[in-house]
Amino acid sequence: MTATRFPTRFVFATATLSLMAACANSGAKYTPILDGPTTPAYQRDLAECQSLAANQRQFDRETWGAVALGAGAGALLGEADDGGDALGGAIAGALAGGAGGTVNANERREGIVVECLRGRGHRVVG
Repeated sequence: MTATRFPTRFVFATATLSLMAACANSGAKYTPILDGPTTPAYQRDLAECQSLAANQRQFDRETWGAVALGAGAGALLGEADDGGDALGGAIAGALAGGAGGTVNANERREGIVVECLRGRGHRVVG
C-alpha cells in the first residue's frame, strides 16, 4: 500500500462508516403518508410502531454480516487484481457491503412501521 493511497481510503472509510452509523435507525423513524387526518390514536400507534421497528436487532447483525462478506470478497479481488492490494479491496468491499446492508435494514424497518400501522387500522398509503 502506498502512502498516498492510505489517507484517501482512510478518510473515505471513516466518512462512510460515520454515515452508516447515523442512518442506523432511520428506517424505524419513518412517518408514512395517511389517507385521512391524523388522530391522537395515530400518534400513539406511530410511536409504538416506530419503537417496534427500532428494536429489530437482527437487521443490525445482518448488516455486520454483509460488511464481513464484503470485506472478504474485496480482499480476494484486491489480491487477485494486478496492481491491487488486499487491504484496499477489503476496505472497499466492507464499505459496499455495509452500505447495502444498512439500506436493506432501513427498508425493512420502514416496512415494519407501515404494516404495524395498517394492522392497527390506519389507512397508510405510503
